[in-house]
Amino acid sequence: MAHMIWKGAISFGLVHVPVQLYPATRSEKVGFNLLDKRTIDPVGYKQINKRTGKDVTRDNIVRGFEYEKDKYVVLTDEEIRAANPESTQTVDILAFVDAPDISFLYLDTPYFLTPDRKGEKVYALLREAMKSSGKVGVASVVLHNKQHLAALIPVGPVLALNTLRWAEEVRDFDEFKLPAEGAKAAGVSARELDMAQKLIDDMSDTWDPSKYHDTFRDDIMALVDRKVREGKTEEITDIEAPREARQSADILDLSDLLKRSLGRGKNKPASSSRKRATEDEAADGNADAEDDDGSTAARKKPRAARSTGSARTSRSSGSGSGGRATAKSTTAARKRRAAA
Repeated sequence: MAHMIWKGAISFGLVHVPVQLYPATRSEKVGFNLLDKRTIDPVGYKQINKRTGKDVTRDNIVRGFEYEKDKYVVLTDEEIRAANPESTQTVDILAFVDAPDISFLYLDTPYFLTPDRKGEKVYALLREAMKSSGKVGVASVVLHNKQHLAALIPVGPVLALNTLRWAEEVRDFDEFKLPAEGAKAAGVSARELDMAQKLIDDMSDTWDPSKYHDTFRDDIMALVDRKVREGKTEEITDIEAPREARQSADILDLSDLLKRSLGRGKNKPASSSRKRATEDEAADGNADAEDDDGSTAARKKPRAARSTGSARTSRSSGSGSGGRATAKSTTAARKRRAAA
Protein backbone atom coordinates (compact mmCIF):
# COMPACT_ATOMS: atom_id res chain seq x y z
CA MET A 1 0.00 0.00 0.00
CA ALA A 2 1.31 3.43 -0.95
CA HIS A 3 2.21 5.83 1.86
CA MET A 4 -0.17 8.78 2.24
CA ILE A 5 1.62 12.08 1.53
CA TRP A 6 -0.98 14.69 2.34
CA LYS A 7 -4.53 15.13 3.63
CA GLY A 8 -6.80 18.04 2.80
CA ALA A 9 -9.67 18.91 0.48
CA ILE A 10 -10.49 19.75 -3.13
CA SER A 11 -12.16 23.16 -3.22
CA PHE A 12 -14.28 24.42 -6.10
CA GLY A 13 -16.87 27.11 -5.59
CA LEU A 14 -18.37 26.48 -2.16
CA VAL A 15 -17.85 22.71 -2.43
CA HIS A 16 -15.13 20.96 -0.44
CA VAL A 17 -14.19 17.35 -1.15
CA PRO A 18 -12.13 15.80 1.68
CA VAL A 19 -9.29 13.79 0.13
CA GLN A 20 -6.03 12.01 0.80
CA LEU A 21 -3.04 12.29 -1.55
CA TYR A 22 -0.97 9.25 -2.57
CA PRO A 23 1.87 8.86 -5.10
CA ALA A 24 0.54 7.47 -8.37
CA THR A 25 3.86 5.97 -9.48
CA ARG A 26 6.62 3.80 -8.08
CA SER A 27 10.22 3.76 -9.20
CA GLU A 28 11.48 0.67 -11.01
CA LYS A 29 14.77 2.24 -12.05
CA VAL A 30 18.07 0.49 -11.62
CA GLY A 31 19.62 1.76 -8.39
CA PHE A 32 23.36 1.65 -7.83
CA ASN A 33 25.15 2.17 -4.52
CA LEU A 34 28.54 3.83 -4.37
CA LEU A 35 31.22 1.47 -3.07
CA ASP A 36 34.85 1.59 -1.98
CA LYS A 37 36.41 -0.70 -4.61
CA ARG A 38 39.15 -1.79 -2.20
CA THR A 39 36.79 -3.24 0.40
CA ILE A 40 33.35 -3.22 -1.38
CA ASP A 41 32.02 -1.19 1.56
CA PRO A 42 29.19 1.30 0.89
CA VAL A 43 30.21 4.94 0.55
CA GLY A 44 27.73 7.08 2.48
CA TYR A 45 26.37 10.54 1.75
CA LYS A 46 27.75 13.03 4.27
CA GLN A 47 26.02 16.28 5.19
CA ILE A 48 28.73 18.79 6.02
CA ASN A 49 29.00 22.43 6.92
CA LYS A 50 30.27 24.06 3.72
CA ARG A 51 32.28 26.67 5.64
CA THR A 52 33.92 24.49 8.32
CA GLY A 53 33.85 21.13 6.52
CA LYS A 54 32.49 19.43 9.66
CA ASP A 55 29.63 16.92 9.76
CA VAL A 56 26.14 18.22 10.60
CA THR A 57 23.61 15.93 12.28
CA ARG A 58 20.06 15.83 10.95
CA ASP A 59 18.54 17.44 14.06
CA ASN A 60 20.74 20.52 13.52
CA ILE A 61 19.54 21.11 9.94
CA VAL A 62 16.89 23.82 9.38
CA ARG A 63 15.42 25.56 6.35
CA GLY A 64 16.62 29.00 5.38
CA PHE A 65 15.61 31.57 2.76
CA GLU A 66 18.51 33.61 1.33
CA TYR A 67 17.28 37.22 1.26
CA GLU A 68 20.77 38.65 0.54
CA LYS A 69 24.08 37.09 -0.43
CA ASP A 70 25.00 34.67 2.39
CA LYS A 71 22.23 36.06 4.64
CA TYR A 72 19.27 33.85 5.53
CA VAL A 73 15.91 33.90 7.29
CA VAL A 74 15.43 30.63 9.17
CA LEU A 75 11.95 29.08 8.77
CA THR A 76 10.56 25.94 10.40
CA ASP A 77 8.00 23.67 8.75
CA GLU A 78 5.41 24.89 11.28
CA GLU A 79 6.07 28.55 10.38
CA ILE A 80 5.75 27.76 6.67
CA ARG A 81 2.41 26.02 7.19
CA ALA A 82 1.14 28.82 9.47
CA ALA A 83 2.04 31.51 6.91
CA ASN A 84 -0.85 30.40 4.67
CA PRO A 85 -2.64 27.46 6.29
CA GLU A 86 -5.44 27.28 3.70
CA SER A 87 -3.06 26.89 0.72
CA THR A 88 -1.29 23.99 2.40
CA GLN A 89 -4.50 22.07 3.00
CA THR A 90 -6.52 22.46 -0.18
CA VAL A 91 -6.42 21.67 -3.87
CA ASP A 92 -7.90 24.97 -4.95
CA ILE A 93 -9.45 24.69 -8.41
CA LEU A 94 -8.89 27.93 -10.33
CA ALA A 95 -10.60 27.02 -13.62
CA PHE A 96 -11.82 24.14 -15.77
CA VAL A 97 -10.28 23.78 -19.24
CA ASP A 98 -10.47 21.34 -22.14
CA ALA A 99 -8.04 18.48 -21.54
CA PRO A 100 -6.21 18.77 -24.92
CA ASP A 101 -5.39 22.41 -24.15
CA ILE A 102 -2.73 21.37 -21.61
CA SER A 103 0.48 20.47 -23.44
CA PHE A 104 2.46 17.37 -22.45
CA LEU A 105 5.40 19.73 -21.88
CA TYR A 106 3.77 20.99 -18.70
CA LEU A 107 3.06 17.62 -17.07
CA ASP A 108 5.30 16.84 -14.11
CA THR A 109 4.39 14.34 -11.34
CA PRO A 110 1.13 12.36 -11.00
CA TYR A 111 -0.67 11.62 -7.72
CA PHE A 112 -3.92 9.89 -6.75
CA LEU A 113 -6.59 11.58 -4.64
CA THR A 114 -8.92 9.33 -2.65
CA PRO A 115 -12.03 10.35 -0.69
CA ASP A 116 -11.64 10.98 3.04
CA ARG A 117 -14.02 11.45 6.00
CA LYS A 118 -17.16 10.11 4.34
CA GLY A 119 -16.62 12.27 1.27
CA GLU A 120 -17.38 9.47 -1.20
CA LYS A 121 -20.57 11.00 -2.63
CA VAL A 122 -19.24 14.49 -3.30
CA TYR A 123 -16.01 12.93 -4.63
CA ALA A 124 -18.06 10.83 -7.09
CA LEU A 125 -20.17 13.87 -8.02
CA LEU A 126 -17.11 15.91 -8.99
CA ARG A 127 -15.54 12.97 -10.87
CA GLU A 128 -18.66 12.20 -12.92
CA ALA A 129 -19.38 15.88 -13.66
CA MET A 130 -15.83 16.32 -14.96
CA LYS A 131 -16.11 13.19 -17.10
CA SER A 132 -19.36 14.42 -18.64
CA SER A 133 -17.93 17.85 -19.41
CA GLY A 134 -14.63 16.57 -20.84
CA LYS A 135 -12.85 19.17 -18.71
CA VAL A 136 -9.91 19.01 -16.33
CA GLY A 137 -9.39 21.29 -13.39
CA VAL A 138 -6.46 23.70 -13.18
CA ALA A 139 -5.62 23.96 -9.50
CA SER A 140 -3.16 25.40 -7.01
CA VAL A 141 -1.70 23.22 -4.25
CA VAL A 142 1.22 23.33 -1.82
CA LEU A 143 3.21 20.10 -1.54
CA HIS A 144 6.52 19.60 0.26
CA ASN A 145 6.58 23.30 1.21
CA LYS A 146 6.34 24.40 -2.40
CA GLN A 147 3.39 25.76 -4.36
CA HIS A 148 2.47 23.90 -7.52
CA LEU A 149 0.16 24.45 -10.41
CA ALA A 150 -1.69 21.18 -11.01
CA ALA A 151 -4.25 19.47 -13.23
CA LEU A 152 -7.12 17.55 -11.61
CA ILE A 153 -8.03 14.72 -14.00
CA PRO A 154 -10.69 12.00 -13.77
CA VAL A 155 -9.04 8.68 -14.65
CA GLY A 156 -11.46 5.77 -14.44
CA PRO A 157 -12.66 5.59 -10.81
CA VAL A 158 -9.99 7.93 -9.39
CA LEU A 159 -9.28 11.63 -9.44
CA ALA A 160 -5.63 12.12 -10.35
CA LEU A 161 -3.66 15.23 -9.50
CA ASN A 162 -0.80 15.88 -11.92
CA THR A 163 1.51 18.71 -10.92
CA LEU A 164 2.35 21.09 -13.76
CA ARG A 165 5.40 23.15 -14.58
CA TRP A 166 4.99 26.89 -14.40
CA ALA A 167 5.07 28.75 -17.71
CA GLU A 168 8.54 30.17 -17.02
CA GLU A 169 9.89 26.65 -16.43
CA VAL A 170 9.16 25.56 -20.02
CA ARG A 171 11.70 26.84 -22.51
CA ASP A 172 10.55 28.92 -25.44
CA PHE A 173 10.89 27.37 -28.91
CA ASP A 174 12.51 30.55 -30.20
CA GLU A 175 15.87 29.78 -28.58
CA PHE A 176 16.34 26.73 -30.81
CA LYS A 177 17.17 26.49 -34.50
CA LEU A 178 14.23 24.56 -36.00
CA PRO A 179 13.05 23.89 -39.57
CA ALA A 180 10.19 26.04 -40.77
CA GLU A 181 6.66 24.75 -40.20
CA GLY A 182 4.81 23.43 -43.23
CA ALA A 183 6.05 20.69 -45.55
CA LYS A 184 6.80 23.02 -48.45
CA ALA A 185 8.64 25.55 -46.30
CA ALA A 186 10.74 22.74 -44.76
CA GLY A 187 11.67 21.34 -48.19
CA VAL A 188 9.64 18.13 -47.76
CA SER A 189 8.19 16.76 -51.00
CA ALA A 190 4.61 15.55 -51.33
CA ARG A 191 5.88 12.03 -52.07
CA GLU A 192 8.03 11.96 -48.92
CA LEU A 193 5.17 13.30 -46.82
CA ASP A 194 2.81 10.68 -48.24
CA MET A 195 5.22 7.83 -47.43
CA ALA A 196 5.80 9.17 -43.92
CA GLN A 197 2.05 9.34 -43.32
CA LYS A 198 1.66 5.75 -44.54
CA LEU A 199 4.46 4.66 -42.21
CA ILE A 200 2.71 6.35 -39.27
CA ASP A 201 -0.56 4.66 -40.25
CA ASP A 202 1.19 1.29 -40.52
CA MET A 203 2.72 1.67 -37.04
CA SER A 204 -0.44 3.03 -35.38
CA ASP A 205 -1.83 1.07 -32.44
CA THR A 206 -3.96 1.51 -29.32
CA TRP A 207 -2.16 2.73 -26.19
CA ASP A 208 -1.35 -0.16 -23.87
CA PRO A 209 1.45 0.67 -21.39
CA SER A 210 1.87 -3.02 -20.47
CA LYS A 211 3.37 -3.64 -23.93
CA TYR A 212 6.44 -1.60 -23.12
CA HIS A 213 9.21 -2.57 -20.73
CA ASP A 214 12.40 -1.10 -19.29
CA THR A 215 14.74 -3.31 -21.31
CA PHE A 216 17.79 -1.55 -19.89
CA ARG A 217 16.79 -2.59 -16.36
CA ASP A 218 16.07 -6.14 -17.56
CA ASP A 219 19.54 -6.40 -19.12
CA ILE A 220 21.26 -5.02 -16.02
CA MET A 221 19.39 -7.46 -13.76
CA ALA A 222 20.33 -10.35 -16.06
CA LEU A 223 23.99 -9.25 -15.86
CA VAL A 224 23.77 -9.07 -12.04
CA ASP A 225 22.20 -12.55 -11.86
CA ARG A 226 24.91 -13.99 -14.13
CA LYS A 227 27.76 -12.51 -12.09
CA VAL A 228 26.17 -13.85 -8.88
CA ARG A 229 25.83 -17.36 -10.36
CA GLU A 230 29.43 -17.31 -11.59
CA GLY A 231 30.76 -16.08 -8.25
CA LYS A 232 32.21 -12.93 -9.82
CA THR A 233 30.36 -10.39 -7.69
CA GLU A 234 33.49 -8.44 -6.76
CA GLU A 235 35.33 -8.71 -10.07
CA ILE A 236 35.65 -5.76 -12.44
CA THR A 237 35.62 -7.04 -16.01
CA ASP A 238 37.38 -5.19 -18.81
CA ILE A 239 34.94 -4.80 -21.69
CA GLU A 240 35.95 -3.94 -25.23
CA ALA A 241 34.14 -0.83 -26.32
CA PRO A 242 31.42 -1.74 -28.86
CA ARG A 243 31.74 -0.42 -32.37
CA GLU A 244 29.53 2.55 -32.99
CA ALA A 245 26.38 1.49 -34.81
CA ARG A 246 25.86 3.03 -38.22
CA GLN A 247 23.33 5.80 -37.94
CA SER A 248 20.38 6.17 -40.27
CA ALA A 249 21.45 9.78 -40.77
CA ASP A 250 24.20 8.42 -43.05
CA ILE A 251 21.48 7.63 -45.60
CA LEU A 252 21.10 10.79 -47.61
CA ASP A 253 18.15 9.59 -49.69
CA LEU A 254 15.14 10.17 -47.43
CA SER A 255 12.78 8.49 -49.88
CA ASP A 256 14.86 5.30 -49.81
CA LEU A 257 14.88 5.35 -46.00
CA LEU A 258 11.10 5.74 -45.88
CA LYS A 259 10.55 2.93 -48.40
CA ARG A 260 12.65 0.56 -46.35
CA SER A 261 10.87 1.60 -43.16
CA LEU A 262 7.48 0.81 -44.68
CA GLY A 263 8.48 -2.85 -44.91
CA ARG A 264 9.29 -3.07 -41.20
CA GLY A 265 5.92 -2.31 -39.58
CA LYS A 266 4.13 -4.31 -36.92
CA ASN A 267 3.13 -7.93 -37.61
CA LYS A 268 -0.55 -7.36 -38.27
CA PRO A 269 -2.96 -7.92 -41.18
CA ALA A 270 -2.22 -5.59 -44.04
CA SER A 271 -4.43 -2.54 -43.97
CA SER A 272 -5.58 -0.69 -47.05
CA SER A 273 -2.85 1.87 -46.48
CA ARG A 274 -0.26 -0.93 -46.22
CA LYS A 275 -1.46 -2.31 -49.55
CA ARG A 276 -1.25 1.13 -51.11
CA ALA A 277 2.26 1.51 -49.76
CA THR A 278 3.28 -1.84 -51.26
CA GLU A 279 1.80 -0.88 -54.62
CA ASP A 280 3.62 2.44 -54.52
CA GLU A 281 6.90 0.68 -53.67
CA ALA A 282 6.43 -1.63 -56.65
CA ALA A 283 5.71 1.33 -58.89
CA ASP A 284 8.77 3.12 -57.58
CA GLY A 285 10.86 0.00 -58.27
CA ASN A 286 9.60 -0.13 -61.87
CA ALA A 287 10.36 3.53 -62.32
CA ASP A 288 13.87 3.03 -60.98
CA ALA A 289 14.41 0.10 -63.36
CA GLU A 290 13.28 2.27 -66.29
CA ASP A 291 15.74 4.95 -65.31
CA ASP A 292 18.56 2.38 -65.13
CA ASP A 293 18.21 0.63 -68.52
CA GLY A 294 15.95 2.97 -70.49
CA SER A 295 13.79 0.05 -71.58
CA THR A 296 10.02 0.00 -71.20
CA ALA A 297 9.20 -2.66 -73.79
CA ALA A 298 8.67 -5.42 -71.26
CA ARG A 299 6.15 -3.37 -69.31
CA LYS A 300 4.45 -2.04 -72.47
CA LYS A 301 3.87 -5.51 -73.94
CA PRO A 302 0.16 -5.78 -74.76
CA ARG A 303 -1.93 -7.79 -72.31
CA ALA A 304 -2.96 -10.19 -75.11
CA ALA A 305 0.67 -10.89 -75.97
CA ARG A 306 1.48 -11.62 -72.37
CA SER A 307 -1.53 -13.92 -72.14
CA THR A 308 -0.47 -15.76 -75.32
CA GLY A 309 3.03 -16.16 -73.97
CA SER A 310 1.65 -17.57 -70.73
CA ALA A 311 -0.56 -20.02 -72.59
CA ARG A 312 2.36 -21.12 -74.79
CA THR A 313 4.51 -21.69 -71.71
CA SER A 314 1.73 -23.65 -70.10
CA ARG A 315 1.26 -25.90 -73.12
CA SER A 316 4.98 -26.50 -73.61
CA SER A 317 5.39 -27.45 -69.99
CA GLY A 318 2.42 -29.84 -70.02
CA SER A 319 3.04 -33.27 -68.53
CA GLY A 320 1.75 -36.75 -69.39
CA SER A 321 1.46 -38.72 -72.66
CA GLY A 322 -0.80 -36.10 -74.28
CA GLY A 323 1.82 -33.41 -73.88
CA ARG A 324 4.66 -35.65 -75.21
CA ALA A 325 2.60 -36.81 -78.21
CA THR A 326 1.83 -33.24 -79.22
CA ALA A 327 5.52 -32.32 -78.98
CA LYS A 328 6.54 -35.35 -81.18
CA SER A 329 3.99 -34.56 -83.90
CA THR A 330 5.13 -30.94 -84.01
CA THR A 331 8.78 -32.04 -84.40
CA ALA A 332 7.88 -34.48 -87.25
CA ALA A 333 5.99 -31.78 -89.11
CA ARG A 334 9.01 -29.45 -88.92
CA LYS A 335 11.30 -32.15 -90.33
CA ARG A 336 8.95 -32.75 -93.30
CA ARG A 337 8.84 -29.04 -94.09
CA ALA A 338 12.63 -28.85 -93.95
CA ALA A 339 13.00 -31.86 -96.32
CA ALA A 340 10.58 -30.30 -98.79
